[in-house]
Amino acid sequence: MLDAASFRDIDPGQRVLMGPGPSDVSARVLQAMSAPCIGHLDPYFLSVMDETQQLLRSLFQTQNALTIPVSGTGSAGMETCFVNLVEPGDEVVVCVNGVFGTRMCDIVNRIGGKLTRVDAEWGRTIDPQAVRDAVKGKSPKVLAVVHAETSTGVCQPLEELSAIAKDCGALFLVDMVTSLGGMEVSLDRMGIDAAYSGTQKCISCPPGLSPVSFSEAGINAITNRKTPVVSWYLDMSMVSSYWGAERKYHHTAPINMIYGLREALRIIAEEGLEKRFARHRLNHQALVAGIEAMGLSMLVPETERLPMLNTIRIPDGADDVLVRKALLNGFGIEIGGGLGALAGKVWRVGLMGHAARERNVFLFLSALETILKTQGVAVKAGALEAASAVYSQG
Repeated sequence: MLDAASFRDIDPGQRVLMGPGPSDVSARVLQAMSAPCIGHLDPYFLSVMDETQQLLRSLFQTQNALTIPVSGTGSAGMETCFVNLVEPGDEVVVCVNGVFGTRMCDIVNRIGGKLTRVDAEWGRTIDPQAVRDAVKGKSPKVLAVVHAETSTGVCQPLEELSAIAKDCGALFLVDMVTSLGGMEVSLDRMGIDAAYSGTQKCISCPPGLSPVSFSEAGINAITNRKTPVVSWYLDMSMVSSYWGAERKYHHTAPINMIYGLREALRIIAEEGLEKRFARHRLNHQALVAGIEAMGLSMLVPETERLPMLNTIRIPDGADDVLVRKALLNGFGIEIGGGLGALAGKVWRVGLMGHAARERNVFLFLSALETILKTQGVAVKAGALEAASAVYSQG
């Protein structure tokens, strides 16, 4: 018989989450999640669902009726968009400059889409001309791209790709897992037909939900499918009936997670989008100034960088794993290592949502400098002064 006393209490200790996600979560969000669990068709919860949708539309900057949190993490949002829009034999163009573009391709292949890849160097943006060349003579149903490539720290401009999608009659699908809540992502203005994100990045809610939004054209594509959506659980033609006026049962919603998302979105609305975007930019600029003052360099060119995910080249003489362990064990700071082709070559440092704050920038810079010196890596002085100068000007 199991001895329940042999299982310890959950107490991971304090962490400063500065990796690629999850990000730090406000006490307000955790408190909201601790509210009593009620039925998923309870009138009170239905009102919470309505408010959550309103707040999500504001964050996505859209009027799209089908704007909901999918029950699942950001990858569930990715799969939701593809399985609902793509049928076997449909032509799909996917832009790939990192891990998550590659994952899009995997899903397209699994559901029987006819895939065309447009590749770029990891750490650089996709060339719009390469996309034009790829769609020439084709009739793609979907053109897909990652706005904020979490594996590299690259920010992909969207307007030109959106225009290409419209010119060739394709739906424009965008991964906003890391960018939503930290930078401009106006669906309506940018002509985006389908988008998905995750709660654990700049929204600063625990992982477990994936906000998605479909334009009228996207909904029409779902409505006019010739074949059923291959995933029952993610079939928006059914899930939307639960989130819409019909309130038709589909699956039991994660009630307390939606409490938390609603509160996280309320915090964003209180701060205001422009102020929130400016905060992420300022902390990013201060971090980069400090890193470069130490003599280290960034992977991504300045004009192509994300403000919320910073990829730092690992300097000669530094041990990737030992540095990350020292940050976690000695300072309680979590950062990420490189993925795929960038494994062992970069550190991924997040400044997302609740974690995008001045004190975290100074804490990380001072901790990293201390650890690198301990490993015998030559670093220049003045990192904190360089970051401070950015804040004084911002």
